[in-house]
Amino acid sequence: MIIGLLTAVAASACYGTGSVLQAVGSRKSARQEAAKASTTGVTQHGGPSLSSTAKAAVTWEFMVGTVLDFIGFGLGALAARLLPLFLSQTVISANLVITAVLSIKLLGIRLSRAEWGSISVVCAALVLLATAAGPEGSGHTPIATHWWLLAAAVVLIGGGTLIVRLMGSRAAILAGLLSGLGFGALGVGVRVLNGADPFHLPTLLADPALYAILVAGLGGMYLHTVALQIGSVNGATAALVVGETVVPGILGVVWLGDASRPGFAWVAVLGFVVAVAGAVAVAWFGEPEPSEPVGTGMEHDTDTQPGTDTEHAGAGPAAGTEAGTGTEAGSGRSAAGPSAHSLAASPKR
Repeated sequence: MIIGLLTAVAASACYGTGSVLQAVGSRKSARQEAAKASTTGVTQHGGPSLSSTAKAAVTWEFMVGTVLDFIGFGLGALAARLLPLFLSQTVISANLVITAVLSIKLLGIRLSRAEWGSISVVCAALVLLATAAGPEGSGHTPIATHWWLLAAAVVLIGGGTLIVRLMGSRAAILAGLLSGLGFGALGVGVRVLNGADPFHLPTLLADPALYAILVAGLGGMYLHTVALQIGSVNGATAALVVGETVVPGILGVVWLGDASRPGFAWVAVLGFVVAVAGAVAVAWFGEPEPSEPVGTGMEHDTDTQPGTDTEHAGAGPAAGTEAGTGTEAGSGRSAAGPSAHSLAASPKR
């Protein structure tokens, strides 16, 4: 149990650090696309195109974050075989705490008291879960269920990707949730995988769960990248936490035989619910991230000031309308277009 917990904590640290580095790389790419006023950077629905996502993936921050994700995947896979899924997935999903703390330094995000309180709630819930967790189930399931897992992964990632692309910039939370469900399917696949312990390559390659792991893992990473491009890093990660924790935890108990310690079932349920609620609260109380204007050329089209001679010289309706819409009276704020930050972080792995 102790080795499993340490492994899950290490996986959480890798995932949390990787998420922030990927967000830095994704947003750098989004700002560059916005500065170029590129029409190929987004789909017709306002979401990031495949090309813009690919450009985000080749920034050094994103690549380092991806390496950490792969390390976290290996550690998380080991934890999923050593612990009940409701415990391993919840501890791993606590990377939201690390994500939130690191985002202060690397993304310049300021956390409110409510966010710090929510983070404390998540940590307390993890203590409850660790206290209540019992032995993990066997993980032995009929091969037919492995095929069902593969089919579910294909439908989830394929259909989810299509829906997210159609929704565009409104799909940040949905993309985070779908990526979490993908990572949850990955955790379930690792748990039921045949040929892993003891290792037997032919059995491993013949198991549909192996291909469910690949589809869910790669698809989850893509959807997480999209979520980081168009939404708040904390919000996307919180949605990921819900998808990665709730469904696998339930499947572990109902399908794989995971259980709590005798007499501690209510503690396990309480810790599980509080952990998920705390993670969502981090996103709910998240402070809106500041935007910064982009050189679109629109912000310079407001030369007419409220007190100029043209305004008092009886300018026609067209001039008055232009002055009224180009500048907010008395404020000096121009009606500039969307900022680079809003392309990267407007309504998280």
